[in-house]
Amino acid sequence: MKKIDKKSDRSGEMLYGAHAIIEMLKAGRRKLISIYTTKPYPKAWTRVLPYLPKSVPNIQYVSKDVLDRMTAGAEHMGVIAWVSPYKFSSKMFAPVKYPFILLLDSIQDVRNLGAILRSAYCTGVTGVVLCKTNSAQLTPAAIKAAAGLSEHLDIYMAASMKQAVLEARQAGYQLYMAVLNGENAMTVTYQKPACLVIGNEATGILPSVRKEGMLITLPQRNGEISYNASVAAGILLFVLSQKLA
Repeated sequence: MKKIDKKSDRSGEMLYGAHAIIEMLKAGRRKLISIYTTKPYPKAWTRVLPYLPKSVPNIQYVSKDVLDRMTAGAEHMGVIAWVSPYKFSSKMFAPVKYPFILLLDSIQDVRNLGAILRSAYCTGVTGVVLCKTNSAQLTPAAIKAAAGLSEHLDIYMAASMKQAVLEARQAGYQLYMAVLNGENAMTVTYQKPACLVIGNEATGILPSVRKEGMLITLPQRNGEISYNASVAAGILLFVLSQKLA
């Protein structure tokens, strides 16, 4: 087995799991620096292999223990890739090109973030706004939870939630805030360009932000319960995608 070439990987980011790596390769937005797997090959390798470029720069064969250490014990399916950094959008989206976007306010769990990004892609969202502070980031775990579909999304990283909302309103977006007590999301008439705002798993959307848009609510059994943030996001994204079509 080859010795790990750490020097060649210093400028890159790690992705793990077959789906994340395949979608990265399909999206074609990042450069593959090196890829790690085991011998004998895991089943995931046969899934990744057809998508690899004809000339893979650096294939490293290591033990499963090495892969486990690289991912700090996270499930990697026997395949890890080092790739060039994700390129975030440099400014707020323009409604002409991005008529339906998603803004996330202080989502903390990377698995929730990944699940929401997966739903965003599936429902036709064209841009996602995250915040640099008080928020889960686009980590390898988040990308794996998104089944790699985040690789196809354009993502803008705002300095803060306040800035994100201000920029979205200035760009002309209609903001729809997912809260517990608002208009029935199933009966609202939505308008483009639309921006769906999903809040923190525990506290929801910041009070100072709620006033900047229409408050919408998913019907639920009683007021003492609520949907998981990623589940609520998935349902609302589907509802808006159908009503905005």
